[in-house]
Amino acid sequence: MSVAAEVQYSPPCSDLFIYYLEGSLQHDPSELKHFIGNWQEDGFSFLFFSQPSLNQVQELIRISPLLRLIDQYQMSYDDWVGDKIAPFSTDRFFIYPPWDSSLPPSSKMPITLDPGVVFGTGAHPTTRDCLEALENTFEAESIGSTIDLGTGTGILAIAAARLGCPLTLAVDMNRLAAKTAARNIQLNRLQSSILAVQASADNFIHIQADLLIANIHYDVMKRLVCSEGFLNKKRFILSGLLRSEAADIENRLLQLPVTILNKWVRDGIWYTYQGIRKHTLSGQ
Repeated sequence: MSVAAEVQYSPPCSDLFIYYLEGSLQHDPSELKHFIGNWQEDGFSFLFFSQPSLNQVQELIRISPLLRLIDQYQMSYDDWVGDKIAPFSTDRFFIYPPWDSSLPPSSKMPITLDPGVVFGTGAHPTTRDCLEALENTFEAESIGSTIDLGTGTGILAIAAARLGCPLTLAVDMNRLAAKTAARNIQLNRLQSSILAVQASADNFIHIQADLLIANIHYDVMKRLVCSEGFLNKKRFILSGLLRSEAADIENRLLQLPVTILNKWVRDGIWYTYQGIRKHTLSGQ
């Protein structure tokens, strides 16, 4: 029985109140009333609350002069994450939120996923294709170690562990994403197999692993595939790429000692690559 079955869970709220700030918070906002999370990136912050909280945000700005309120929004939780969060199946997995009472089919491996306010419910085409690529990878051989760069909610790291990988490192630059991934790892009782950390993908690409997963921004991806650390990985799954970006990454891969085993194209827009280092393929 999963931990989700033992504890009552629910979505963070029906409506989100979001405050878009220029600047990064120097104070921990976790004690604020109705506070859900803080997404910080590139010198900007998104503060999420379950109730209107403009007065609290204005007080934060008062004590932190480098902060500036740019805008504020109210939207439904489903609109923020992109759709209503509902269970779905892949060939091997049954993925469901912890507040859903559906019973996983006996033929599927369960993944409990609470995205909070972090993107990565599993519904995005690149996530679906990465899951299929993972299933293919683990059918080909056993994987002893995985590194998941840009882990988001941790769904792909959890899937790797469910498929039998005993050691996975889940990395995200965003603190809220890393915390959300850690929570999902705990929900699935996989703390002994997966470690979630907040860090830059560039700082972790050098770590040797059997498998690299990177469903990540193109600006980061093009640095990763050109690094020496990329070739420390036996196999790779690369995703999150739009058509023009994918053409550049594919061209870079063709100049490396790697083989592209599979390529997924969704709606003519999103691209995912599954590949292997050439000397691994030859058995050398």
